[in-house]
Amino acid sequence: MSGPGVLEIYILRRTLRAVGVSIAVIFAVILLIQFEELSRSVGVRADAEVSDILWLTLLRSPGLVLLLSPFVFLFGGIAAYVGLNRSSELTAMRAAGVSAWRFIAPSAAFAVFAGLVVVMMLNPLAAGLSARFEVERARILQNYQAEAPKEVWLRQGDNRDLVVIHAKSRDMQGDAIRLQAVSLFVYQKDGSGRLQFRRRIEAAQAVLQAGFWRLSDVREASAGQSTVRSDSLSIRSTLTSASALDRFASPESVPFWGLPGAIRQTELAGFSSRGFRLRLHQLIATPVLFAAMSILAAAASLRLARQGGLALAAGAGAAVGFLVFFFNQMTGALASADIIPPLLGAWAPPLVALLSGLAVLCYTEDG
Repeated sequence: MSGPGVLEIYILRRTLRAVGVSIAVIFAVILLIQFEELSRSVGVRADAEVSDILWLTLLRSPGLVLLLSPFVFLFGGIAAYVGLNRSSELTAMRAAGVSAWRFIAPSAAFAVFAGLVVVMMLNPLAAGLSARFEVERARILQNYQAEAPKEVWLRQGDNRDLVVIHAKSRDMQGDAIRLQAVSLFVYQKDGSGRLQFRRRIEAAQAVLQAGFWRLSDVREASAGQSTVRSDSLSIRSTLTSASALDRFASPESVPFWGLPGAIRQTELAGFSSRGFRLRLHQLIATPVLFAAMSILAAAASLRLARQGGLALAAGAGAAVGFLVFFFNQMTGALASADIIPPLLGAWAPPLVALLSGLAVLCYTEDG
């Protein structure tokens, strides 16, 4: 371990091994918990087969793994550094004059890189699986939920028009969205930007296809005019099947690359995009959060084993990691409720955790 960069590579390999074990343990625990929870919430209601429950579990679990991924770097980092400490390798490094910053940097850099991979590649995959989970779960529970259909409210619009859509229920027809017992309220913006009501359209059914709504059994009434009936009617739509499903889904189900478009479409339709903005900032802050967890793990594990209290320090580090996670969830809830700005709700926890870890390391290393 005397060559340039060899020490960093060795520590990085130890960290990767510990992180891999943490991922496997967390994924296994999530699989067990989700299988039990879905067996109780879905299997009992719909008499679903074991294969259906297992399929739902596999669709749902990746999103939960990404939610808990900060703990992967926290637990993995603690395990790696505690292992180096107990084998006296850390003691040898410190005795040779190696700065703590030198063997912490590889883990922190890897955490940042992993955060970028999670945001740009794994998040879209997990979001797609989560959306498929919602579709499959609705299909399995279709008969159980048929007695209590849920109403649907949608908006679509651009710089000129706004259409408010209300339906008694919805379902999927292939890749298209089908609404039942539909009412469309069409507004037009005047020169000052104010909305003026133009017409109301009632339809027995509306199917969203590429660029338009196809209505059947239609009754249309403009302001001050009598009702006009027709068998079918096409209405231009700014929604796609994906963007319409985004209205039904939570922001967590929208992939990273689709969030800017979801924000833009939501604002054009007159809805608040707060939830999508919060989710976008949280994903951008993910590499910082991963690095903060890695640095907290190192700060909690650098106490030399011969000095005693290593287990207590590592446990305190894990507790601080849980506090950061719950702080992140709390600020996210406050931002969703419009109590604090989305930017603050997303960036405060990772920055506080990062600065706290750096402060502890500065105190430990430099006094």
